Amino acid sequence: MNKLLTIFVVLFGIQGIFAADPAPPPPTPPPPPGLPIDGGIVVLFVMAIIFGYYLSNKYLSIKKGSL
Repeated sequence: MNKLLTIFVVLFGIQGIFAADPAPPPPTPPPPPGLPIDGGIVVLFVMAIIFGYYLSNKYLSIKKGSL
């Protein structure tokens, strides 16, 4: 009788575990800061043109000096 009672309690005790509410979802991460993507792009473009001009002149002067 004890074995039957133990099996009965274990089998019906498991139902409470499966019927439990699921865990709440994890909190969402904070949103990224609202910075503009294109801020200062014109300045960066102008600096790239100036730097490219500087490097090309430096390269040409070294190349002419080696001849």
